[in-house]
Amino acid sequence: MTDAARWEAVHDGLSEQLGAAIVQGRYPPGARLYSGDIADEQHVSRSAVREVVRVLETLGLVRVRRKAGIEVQPSSEWSHYSPDVIRWRLAGPARLQQLHELSQLRSAAEPLAARLAAVAATDAERQALAQAAHDMALHSHRANERDYLDADIRFHRALLEASGNPMLAGLAGAIESVLIGRTEHALMPDEANPAALRLHRELAFAVATRDADGASVAANQIVKEADDAVQTLDD
Repeated sequence: MTDAARWEAVHDGLSEQLGAAIVQGRYPPGARLYSGDIADEQHVSRSAVREVVRVLETLGLVRVRRKAGIEVQPSSEWSHYSPDVIRWRLAGPARLQQLHELSQLRSAAEPLAARLAAVAATDAERQALAQAAHDMALHSHRANERDYLDADIRFHRALLEASGNPMLAGLAGAIESVLIGRTEHALMPDEANPAALRLHRELAFAVATRDADGASVAANQIVKEADDAVQTLDD
């Protein structure tokens, strides 16, 4: 392993460890961390710790106070759209809460994106949406595996981008993170829900035929079906 690769591995590993510990509550808000202590405990250099702390600071997880250490910030300061923050929450005890919150966000954003896409989508974007829906059906017997996940990600990214609104398209990373999290944490069934597959086809068709109302309704039902499926896990 090269020195650069070794540095990257140390940096990524420490970022994961500290970020997850903060997001999952092992370091509560107001807790003080010190670079020297972290370096000694993790057997890494202080420069590596400083680099990781800078990353966590950009995510709102910590605040560096001169001569007072590193202060863990409350969740109100976190960058909640960050794929890293989402991933760390999904790996912790707040998993179902995070999924529900993201469903609430999606219920506002995706029906609007679908309505706009029905008007603004290019032929290539309409085709991409239809192809992704087709591929989801193709891999529906292994809905908890990578091929289905990839098609699902492509579908929702294509929808947001086809809206023509860069603010909506900017949510693609957050939505992709929750789709990945559902698969990684065994929250997907082996067999895809036929109703979900039908709704994805209906949405693609509505966009293709410029049916804005139909696209919005289908998108809303997709989000509701996904949220309902997750909430049953908490019953």
